[in-house]
Amino acid sequence: MILYVAKDCEDSLVALVSFKLSGVKGKKEIIAADSKHIPYLKSTKQVPSLQLESGDFLFTLESILLYLIGESGKQSLEFLVSSEISLQSLNKEIPPKSLFGENETLSLTDMVLLSRLSASLQGLKASKSLYSSYPRVGFWYDKVLNHELLTATMKELDYVPSKIVQAKEPKVQSKKQIPKAVEAKRNGVTAKKPATDAVENFLQVSVTEDQKKIAVKKWSEGYPITSHINHEDYPKKPIPGKKNNLITSALPYVNNVPHLGNIIGAVLSADCFARYCRLKNENTLYICGTDEYGTATETKALAEGLTPQQICDKYNALHKEIYSWFNISFDYFGRTTTKQQTEIAQDIFWKLHNNGFTVAQTVEQLFCTHCKKFLADRFVEGTCPFCGFDDARGDQCDKCSKLINPTELKDPRCKVCSKSPEVKTSKHLFLDLPKLEDKIQKFTDEREAMKTYNTTTVSITNSWIKTGLKPRCITRDLKWGTPVPHEDYKGKVFYVWFDAPIGYISITANYMKEWELWWKNPENVTLHQFMAKDNVPFHSVIFPASLMASGDNWTMVNTMDGIDWLQYEGTKFSKSRGTGVFGDQAVETGIPCDIFRCYLLLNRPETSDTNFTWDGLAQTNNNILLNNLGNFVLRALTFCKNSFGSEIREMTFNADDEHFIALVNGHLASYFKNFEERMMSRAFESIFAISKIGNQYLQYNAPWVLTKGSEADKQRAGSVISVATNVAALLSVIISPFMPTMSKVLQEQMNMPEDKLLFTECFVPLLKPGHMIGTPFPLFSKMEDASVAAFKTKFAGQDSSSANAPVTDVESLQREIEKQGNKVRELKASKANPDEIKAEVAKLLDLKKKLPPELQQKPSNGKNKSSAKPQAKPQPKVQNPPKAKIEITPEIAALQGKIEAQGQKVRELKGKGSDKSIIDAEVKILLDLKSQLPPELRPQPSGKKGKKK
Repeated sequence: MILYVAKDCEDSLVALVSFKLSGVKGKKEIIAADSKHIPYLKSTKQVPSLQLESGDFLFTLESILLYLIGESGKQSLEFLVSSEISLQSLNKEIPPKSLFGENETLSLTDMVLLSRLSASLQGLKASKSLYSSYPRVGFWYDKVLNHELLTATMKELDYVPSKIVQAKEPKVQSKKQIPKAVEAKRNGVTAKKPATDAVENFLQVSVTEDQKKIAVKKWSEGYPITSHINHEDYPKKPIPGKKNNLITSALPYVNNVPHLGNIIGAVLSADCFARYCRLKNENTLYICGTDEYGTATETKALAEGLTPQQICDKYNALHKEIYSWFNISFDYFGRTTTKQQTEIAQDIFWKLHNNGFTVAQTVEQLFCTHCKKFLADRFVEGTCPFCGFDDARGDQCDKCSKLINPTELKDPRCKVCSKSPEVKTSKHLFLDLPKLEDKIQKFTDEREAMKTYNTTTVSITNSWIKTGLKPRCITRDLKWGTPVPHEDYKGKVFYVWFDAPIGYISITANYMKEWELWWKNPENVTLHQFMAKDNVPFHSVIFPASLMASGDNWTMVNTMDGIDWLQYEGTKFSKSRGTGVFGDQAVETGIPCDIFRCYLLLNRPETSDTNFTWDGLAQTNNNILLNNLGNFVLRALTFCKNSFGSEIREMTFNADDEHFIALVNGHLASYFKNFEERMMSRAFESIFAISKIGNQYLQYNAPWVLTKGSEADKQRAGSVISVATNVAALLSVIISPFMPTMSKVLQEQMNMPEDKLLFTECFVPLLKPGHMIGTPFPLFSKMEDASVAAFKTKFAGQDSSSANAPVTDVESLQREIEKQGNKVRELKASKANPDEIKAEVAKLLDLKKKLPPELQQKPSNGKNKSSAKPQAKPQPKVQNPPKAKIEITPEIAALQGKIEAQGQKVRELKGKGSDKSIIDAEVKILLDLKSQLPPELRPQPSGKKGKKK
């Protein structure tokens, strides 16, 4: 066993002193603080670290302390794994076997307390308020810092105690001089049922007697599942009499590298749901692949000097690699450039054409005389006719998201040569959507009534239908695509949004010959589709309309999730600017994929746009995973190993236990309900609610005290720890859709039986008495502030100051002014460098100059100022310019609906007394939504509060 430490490092000091106190056999090695001696870690701090006999490493101070305490057998683990350590509690209660008590020997408990409280103690010591606020803690702190073992180890590591402030003897320094109130509390303290907030919360959450009875009944009945679907079968076929789920995620464009927003917007959301369905013991087929036809591929090929096929081969492999790293559990990941795609797309076309659902129209198209070809939409750029954005594509504006015909663009230009194209005519085929409008409306209404479309999908689909469906062009003048088989349209290919959704079917046909068992079997197959919100109309209108028009008995979509945008630190992801994390870069960060999965799924844009931030990722890792989930699991398993020889004991329930398992069942019910509604972030929150009350259950029962009591107390301790270990087993199952790797690791630590890995309706014993768990170790490590800062810098991209960004309309300009004004105010409040403030003020003034004259504020001339306050004079009434009438577009109506739904969510969370961090996050989402409204529609403040007299 080798302990690696560095000189002048506080964590190394604590680790080395603990190593000496533990008495374990091994040696120390002093290495550089930035050493990278752990081969499988890239960015994580690696000192101190402990290399075990097995070759494995422990590389966080807490995990090292935990291991040393467990191996030494000299101390209780309670003060390491307790989440209740605070200066207030230590000033009241005596930690066992520490310098707090009569014991004059330095102990591992002292080292745990020092590591936990160092920052708080330093601050209080520096402010000279430690002894007045916490006299007992101050007395203990001096004894620890002046202990000969600590001072000798400081010299050994050349540690300069500038961070651990060296003690000066306080006025109250002897036992006799400690205040009587403090001295009295040293005696007769019992930790069996401490009156902490955690205990009170745990006891005060109400459950009914019926809920308790059901909980006990289900527990006594045990694990109910006797037969398991084999999800490794190939090929999978629908099973009669079983729930058969066909799951698709939007086919990613082959011509780019997916960023984190793309990943959560389709494949990760679908993967989480597919894993959930499999754990419900439902037959599930998850299909996806790259969308490889169309202009996007041609433009990328042109840019890279490759053929379209070479581009497809290159990026298909890259997509596969990235999704594999993110642990996306496709049953089959294919592509659309296949023979099956051509056959199936052409067959659907002929059927809908022969059924009278196409119309021919001659359309005006842009023709580049320089390139001598018609320009498909992606080969044209220009100014958006709706919002004025000057870099809109020929098919859609990236700013306002409105669909555009290339000829509608103002000042169009050819993407290849930048020349201005001219308008020519070309004959094309259109899908006659007006003929199908009634069917699509009925189809949508049915799904809205069943609540199988999420709110984003409903609002976008209805906005299309309510404005009246129009014929939609399904052919284009391109070479790279599925050929149109009609004689009159030779040389043309199918438009990508007619062709691409058919890719789900053709990819399944590449997976298995009997693809119609899935796609033409609506009685036995449930189709679930996941996509970003910009793809919704093509899945909720065009694709269903095409299948309906063909007349075949297709499996139609049952549930659809249009997923809102994930932004990066308040802006868009951009590969060209280097802004945000893309899939290939996530691999290189050294952060485990499950940490990314966890944060993305907790922050999933289910009802509105959300934001990826490095601070948010670190807080999720450190507070939710490490301190909540990881803390509980480690406590339970470590107590089981150290106090009960790793064996699950007999579990007998008292009234408190019945209350506890009923609470667990309540959170499980919420988990399943939210998952069925595809509200995965809310389902995820239920997991952490269970681990939180698990920690409270341990804290309340205090098994570390019971193990030292009577035989009955020891049996009670065994029951408590065994129930807690079963909660850990339950958590390992329900966390699997979100964090499959961590789930597997945790299950291996517990030697989970392979026939107990499916969902159960209620909390039941997954680990029975006599079961032997394995060796527990920490699942998570802390994400350091320095790493967060480095990632922020690395992925910030090029400078894109708002003052330099092009602004094309008044509403956007006002938002930019507000944003820049906030920046100036923050700089002034933080007393930043005057030159920096001056530069940002100049940018603000430049922005204001771009406003129309009637909206610009007239500066005061500042003349005839007087130090005395002038008498107020009645001011003439100024006639404000008339406000423009705001049209409530479908987009604004949808946004208002989201604001109302998010407001209700915030009120419900407050009513339930949810964690402040969760409420704050939801309030931020609500405010972000409101900020997207036009200024005239935003809620106005009620006015200034009156001054106190």
